[in-house]
Amino acid sequence: MVDLSTILAGFGDAFSLFNLAFVLFGVVLGQFVGAVPGIGPIMAMAIAIPFTFGLDPLPAIAFLVGVNKGGLVGGAVPAVLMNTPGTPDAAATAMDGYPMAKQGKPLKATKMALFSSVTGDTFSDIVLITVSAPLAILALKMGPIEVVALIVFAFSILAGLIGNSLTKGIIAAALGLLAASVGQDPENFTPRLIFGYWDLFDGLALPSVAIGMLAISEILHRLSEAHGNMRPAIVAKDTGNPDDRRVTWAEYWSCRYTMLRGATIGTILGALPGIGSTAAAFMSYAMTKASSKDPGSFGKGNIQGIAASESANSAVVGANLIPLLTLGIPGSVGAALIISAFMIHGMQPGPLLFENQGRLVYGLFGAMIMANFINLWVGQLGLRLWVKVVSAPESIIFSSALLLCFVGVSMATSGLFGVAIMLIFAVIGYLMASFGYSLVIFIIAFFLGPRFEKSIAQSLALTNGDLTQVLKSPVAVALLVLSVVSVVWFLRKNAQEDAE
Repeated sequence: MVDLSTILAGFGDAFSLFNLAFVLFGVVLGQFVGAVPGIGPIMAMAIAIPFTFGLDPLPAIAFLVGVNKGGLVGGAVPAVLMNTPGTPDAAATAMDGYPMAKQGKPLKATKMALFSSVTGDTFSDIVLITVSAPLAILALKMGPIEVVALIVFAFSILAGLIGNSLTKGIIAAALGLLAASVGQDPENFTPRLIFGYWDLFDGLALPSVAIGMLAISEILHRLSEAHGNMRPAIVAKDTGNPDDRRVTWAEYWSCRYTMLRGATIGTILGALPGIGSTAAAFMSYAMTKASSKDPGSFGKGNIQGIAASESANSAVVGANLIPLLTLGIPGSVGAALIISAFMIHGMQPGPLLFENQGRLVYGLFGAMIMANFINLWVGQLGLRLWVKVVSAPESIIFSSALLLCFVGVSMATSGLFGVAIMLIFAVIGYLMASFGYSLVIFIIAFFLGPRFEKSIAQSLALTNGDLTQVLKSPVAVALLVLSVVSVVWFLRKNAQEDAE
């Protein structure tokens, strides 16, 4: 589907100085925000999307991928130094990273986290480059009926895996679909749910909804929990021994099977919508501890524990793009934000992306590989700087983030009306998170809503409203059966947990 000249041209585009500069900027920004507890790469990506509007698609998307990759490396810094993960993904890293830092080896712990992260990330990127094009060819053979069944299956998995309640997950998905229905009816071209505001005729702007629910609501949540408390002081002190400041080749090589296991787990879970890097990190950590000859050393500064969690959570980044690029289904919030960047630049992720924008796709692959090496380089140079970043006052960080949110949304949408929508969804997001409803599912359902509705309309037209025609599609039947099975399984699992 994509010839060799297109692949080479794409990689050539990626390695230009202009794109290199944006990838470098993205990685530096990602490591910076990852090192600050409470910010994280997702908030930074949500804020940054409107500012990429004036860029070409490749540097814009490569910049956001760089932020995502850098954020996972940066998140390990406060986890190791303060036992306060900068991102949820780094929580498993803190279990052995912080005890190692208290032993006087903070640089060894952070460097092992960096090396493991880059190793797992590169592994998943290679898998992405290898399997995405063949999967896209298979996805092109799917008609509207199969697409509807696929999205139903994705919702059933997401609703069960994200959050503690399947019911709340389904409600969050329904609310996301309701928000997606605002605006023009795709069949009859009549306005729906605009309440007299013609600014809503084209629907709710994705930047307003995403930034409001993911960035502003998180800031509100953090401020509500602060109560004037300061961050914990950094207690990790360096011993001064050169051996405690570096990771030797022997130490790195001794973790090769651990990193391979973690990268494999992260890649598999990352390719499944909704599971996420936090689950991958803890699963890899648990399997490494269970297979260790000395499980009692875990939680006390075992370097294998750091390698296990970091290789797994970073491998999820590349794998998350597998369902995004091949099926147009985001597997995480970060992937959903990258989809919004595609849409801002007039492109629809999915199997046709390889056919219509093959050069861009392989340019993105080249930028991802380049970002891994830049991550390693910046991480090596910046570790001492990020130590100072973790103690930055939250008042300065959040006020700056709020200012960027307002400016970014006003630039990417219809001025103050887009800002008003952002604030409304910030409140909605804060309330949903407070009551345990998943914002991830809401955002993904909001993005998939128009495609879901269009596929349903096309399916009804093709079958003349005869639902029994679905039985003639083995793929659709299999996906719907898996949807039912997953819902039943999650319901039984929740019932057992409630009984305990």
